[in-house]
Amino acid sequence: MNRSNIVSHAVQANLKTLANVKNTIAIASGKGGVGKSTVAVNLALALSSLGVRVGILDADIYGPSQGMMLGIAERPIVQDKKMKPIEKYGIQSMSMAYLVEESTPMVWRGPMVSMALQQMLNDTLWDDLDFLIIDLPPGTGDIQLTLVQKIPLTAAIIVTTPQDIALLDATRAIEMFAKVRVPVLGVIENMSYHLCDACGHQDFLFGEGGGERIAKRYKVSLLGKVPLLREIREHVDAGQPSVAINKESEVSQVFHRIAQTVMDTLSLQSKDYTSKFPKIIIDDK
Repeated sequence: MNRSNIVSHAVQANLKTLANVKNTIAIASGKGGVGKSTVAVNLALALSSLGVRVGILDADIYGPSQGMMLGIAERPIVQDKKMKPIEKYGIQSMSMAYLVEESTPMVWRGPMVSMALQQMLNDTLWDDLDFLIIDLPPGTGDIQLTLVQKIPLTAAIIVTTPQDIALLDATRAIEMFAKVRVPVLGVIENMSYHLCDACGHQDFLFGEGGGERIAKRYKVSLLGKVPLLREIREHVDAGQPSVAINKESEVSQVFHRIAQTVMDTLSLQSKDYTSKFPKIIIDDK
């Protein structure tokens, strides 16, 4: 893919796009336990495999997981009071997991979490990114609402399972982004079906058709369905996400199709023309 075709898209009206980052995509869920972070890291890797430059920011301050999922244990290098993102599998990353000990609890109130995230976002030396995937903390409470109001976002993607209770929380996430006028690119249905290792039979353990229903209700795309497979969990637990270690697997192919759909859907959104505007300088001489 020709990277020159990747353009910057508009963010919220009161915010500016990040330096050296063309597009920021929030990965969100209305509740925990739906595999949002696993989807986020595999999607980031799938986008990278399409020939674009990708980064991932682990915005879950209380429970950062991207360090473990990417197999990263080192701390970032500090340069001129800024942090260099840590690169692994061809993507740049930053996480609170890189800055504190693994067992250290983050006993912070909402404003402290918001400030810490903004500092991580703005004090990281992102290097010429086409896409920055932001793995938001689960939920739709005050912390999440504050974050999506203060982080410049091109769009959001909602991760859910087909289960009715998960779908209910996913609708709340979509409504949250509507409130702050961040477009939702679509829904990814995770744990969509279990694929039998022996015979290949699909078993819909958590229900069927939930992703389609919520996408149709809110007039957004169903970006893809990710199967419930043991290998997905085993790979991220080992710090080797499925898309990174086996590009030909069924899981990788699913995420590659989702990544292409994300790029195609995003291309239809409003472009960011602020960099094209002339700067007016008033000189009283």
